[in-house]
Amino acid sequence: MSWHEAPLEEDFLDRTRWPVDEWRLVEAYPDQAELGVSETLFSVANGYLGMRGNVTEGRDSHTHGTFINGFHETWPIHHAEEAFGFARVGQTIVNAPDAKVIRLYVDDEPLLLSVADLLQYERSIDFREGVLEREIIWRTPSNKRVHVVARRMVSFTERHLAVLEFEVTMLDDPAPIAISSQILNRQDGEDEYHVRSKAMGEGHDPRKSDGFDRRVLEPKYNWGDVDQGRVALGYRCIDSGMTLAVAAHHELETENQYTQRVRVEDDLAKMTYRIAAQPGKTIRLTKLVSYHTSRGVPVRELLDRCLRTLDRAVECGTEQLHADQRDWLEAFWTRSDVQVPGHPAVQQAIRWNLFQVAQASARAEGAGIPAKGLTGSGYSGHYFWDTEVYVLPFLTYTNPSHARNALRFRHSLLEAARRRAREMSQSGALFPWRTINGEEASAFFAAGTAQYHIDADISYAITQYYLATNDEDFMIRQGIDVLVETARMWLDLGFWRDEEVGTFHIHGVTGPDEYTTVVNDNLFTNVMARFNLRAAALAVKELAERDGPSYDQMVTRLALDDREVADWERAARDMAIPYDEALGVHPQDQHFLEREVWDLDHTPQDKRPLLLNYHPLVIYRFQVIKQADVVLALYLQGKHFTAEQKRANFEYYDPITTGDSTLSAVVQSIIAAEVGYRELAFRYFLGALFVDLADRHNNATDGVHVASTGGVWSALVGGFGGFRDHQGEFTIDPRLPEQWDELIYRVTIQGTRVRVTVRRDELELVVEEQRPNGRGEIVDPEIAVRGKVITLAPGDPVVVALDGQGPVITGTPPPVAGRRRADGTIITAIVPGR
Repeated sequence: MSWHEAPLEEDFLDRTRWPVDEWRLVEAYPDQAELGVSETLFSVANGYLGMRGNVTEGRDSHTHGTFINGFHETWPIHHAEEAFGFARVGQTIVNAPDAKVIRLYVDDEPLLLSVADLLQYERSIDFREGVLEREIIWRTPSNKRVHVVARRMVSFTERHLAVLEFEVTMLDDPAPIAISSQILNRQDGEDEYHVRSKAMGEGHDPRKSDGFDRRVLEPKYNWGDVDQGRVALGYRCIDSGMTLAVAAHHELETENQYTQRVRVEDDLAKMTYRIAAQPGKTIRLTKLVSYHTSRGVPVRELLDRCLRTLDRAVECGTEQLHADQRDWLEAFWTRSDVQVPGHPAVQQAIRWNLFQVAQASARAEGAGIPAKGLTGSGYSGHYFWDTEVYVLPFLTYTNPSHARNALRFRHSLLEAARRRAREMSQSGALFPWRTINGEEASAFFAAGTAQYHIDADISYAITQYYLATNDEDFMIRQGIDVLVETARMWLDLGFWRDEEVGTFHIHGVTGPDEYTTVVNDNLFTNVMARFNLRAAALAVKELAERDGPSYDQMVTRLALDDREVADWERAARDMAIPYDEALGVHPQDQHFLEREVWDLDHTPQDKRPLLLNYHPLVIYRFQVIKQADVVLALYLQGKHFTAEQKRANFEYYDPITTGDSTLSAVVQSIIAAEVGYRELAFRYFLGALFVDLADRHNNATDGVHVASTGGVWSALVGGFGGFRDHQGEFTIDPRLPEQWDELIYRVTIQGTRVRVTVRRDELELVVEEQRPNGRGEIVDPEIAVRGKVITLAPGDPVVVALDGQGPVITGTPPPVAGRRRADGTIITAIVPGR
């Protein structure tokens, strides 16, 4: 099988190590060779605070990680050759002080999993409990059996809180035990053994994120009280000025005799217990940890906040904290679960993926959703377009309050986007390609800043959210400002050509495909810009009709002229959407079809992915695609393409798509399913489903691919479930895979949650819950099932008979090489350098 082809496997995991459990990810035995991947897979997070799945004892780790969303350091970007408008200040998420560490010594021998004699081992993360648990029986060098249970939870209900529990029981023999609970500043300090080079882990690779060659966290406070069982550290980022405090509260329960002591330094806070352990008498340590951060609030104030969080957690008790976590997740799964009955391995993987979206977004209030969530430092903790196109559809239709928070954060960056537009000689607002604080952080403009489509992606997400919720408050106060300013940018960026009957063109941009950069009339960009212009014009007109005072305030706030709205509508109407009659496809850009095709079938495996093995200029000369571009346009703006156009475009672009990006497979799956390539769609879906679980791109160590996990939902609901939304028109046309008998998913439309069950010969719709929409109204939404409009109201299920699951095309699309262009030339396939 060639690299770019959809995978053939249905289950990528070794089930002797990873047994199937529909509600848990379970590891039956550890594998040191895959330590970095397992640390990512077993991360726990809530959208604000994230902890990698490092072992509790600390040292046996590939890459340590504790992350606070948005907590970053800045640094100057040095370009080999400077130019006006280049990004100047980099931003990198900081590895926050590590409070996960609880070291165990029995007979003064440390527990190190890599060399320990383990008689029993299981590690799991429960998607209903939201708890990482590891249970082992360790035979010490002195032949004593020790039962150790470690639990870790980052709370969904208490945003700033993590709960760590550590239980030790001598099974047969007494022994002196020492437990050392620590907070370590690994970013600037040492590891648990005071070795500076190992502080960040054995496999830390500074190339995977922007590292630092200087101290990052300036110590501002340290404190410990042995009687209270509390320790704390506080820091200030040297350049960004952001501040952080972390505090831990300890409670030890045991019938054994023990003593405790505290030690606090600039980069270490440690509570140590010495216990005379007797057989059968369990030692139970509960460690409550609170983190608070700010853009500049003094550390002492943040420490007070930490202590208040801890006081509240102590009063609540760990049992109630766990109960609250279960209740939160029960509600999450009630809204969000997607079920494939009879396929437990697939079901397990689906739930792991959806759980990752919750962990990346749930409490990200006031911040964005990083590309790796809070599971690793990959992409330096930056926010990209991934959020709006791949993650927000899931949130909008299952957890709309989380979608609202993400969109409100984007709005908070609007003033920075205006500044960036002015710097780029444009009107309106231009959002950064990658950022944490709102400033552009992409040092490679061709595949970064040139991706102007991010403005349209954000506007798409705003419009989708609004039409799914009727959240007028958000649209009036935030959403419409973004729509107007992005429409202004498009109108200024593009231009009319009189000689071409007034068509509107957009030049010098890069689409989603980063293997083709700085082009004219990129199809995805033009199609999405057209959407953005129309959405802005419609929003302004609707506001004028519906709420005159709010409209007047908006006009004053944005200095809006009526002529602007007319110009947006004209530009949208005249937008250039090229079509090649000879090849029967929409060109990805003005000159894309003139190039020869990269011969992916004969490209050696050791030359993949292309971006790591070929100079960009080599790649740019060919028809070769990193990730879906035209095909993504077919999905997001499908109403504007005929079924025949969708099939022709998919068959042309799919064979030349490398899949070198994890963003690609889910989109290829959706369109493959729609046009009839059922088996291919299923294989692409499985590839995306296991992209992190099976480390299919060999980089899961860097963190979860959050966009892909959100895209899994879209592949299930939009691809196989057939759900579409086209500017408030909701339709279902399912494509159930041959391998499945049933698919069950839920979508919430204007406050009404609908359960959709797709079977081979019928589709069932059930209203599970109704709440007021964003206007305070109870609405019975309408959904069209293959053209039949159904009004959804509480009561008996609505069953619609299905005549099959759409068209069926066997095999895979034919190769592009050999096709004839309009000028008569034949497209050839080439491997550069061979």
